[in-house]
Amino acid sequence: MVKKEQTAEEALVEEFNEDGSVALRTHEMINGRFSGDLDELKEGYARVSLITNEDMRADSYGLVHDGFMFCAADYAAMAAVNDPNVVLASSTSTFLSPVRVGDQVVFEAKVRHKDGRKREVIITGSVLDIKVYEGNFKTVILEKHVLKLNLMNASKDQ
Repeated sequence: MVKKEQTAEEALVEEFNEDGSVALRTHEMINGRFSGDLDELKEGYARVSLITNEDMRADSYGLVHDGFMFCAADYAAMAAVNDPNVVLASSTSTFLSPVRVGDQVVFEAKVRHKDGRKREVIITGSVLDIKVYEGNFKTVILEKHVLKLNLMNASKDQ
């Protein structure tokens, strides 16, 4: 069976769910236990909630390892861009306050700037009204999925 190419109109239809909400087009198989759950998605905006758990514990006090905060922030950024071929190019993260096992951290990601295939996304993470994380993520939308790019052979040819 040959897959037919989609028209621009058909592709646009797929961007919305039946209820009119924006459909997630990237990272759709990510494990919410470690990266959070997508609560809200609009064009250029995503909100992800991460309920921290025992698997994230870094010490006997219940401190959550910062890597889990970064994971949820990255997921929020990718969802805000919402393209199946988006990849992270660079980021800066500031961890403003510790997070404990059992805390719910809400990450809000907003696309702040678009330049061709490049996107700059600003992310904040909060526990209740306390800001615990700030991030600036620079992403790139590739022509096709990063694992279909044959990057290993491309570097040998140069």
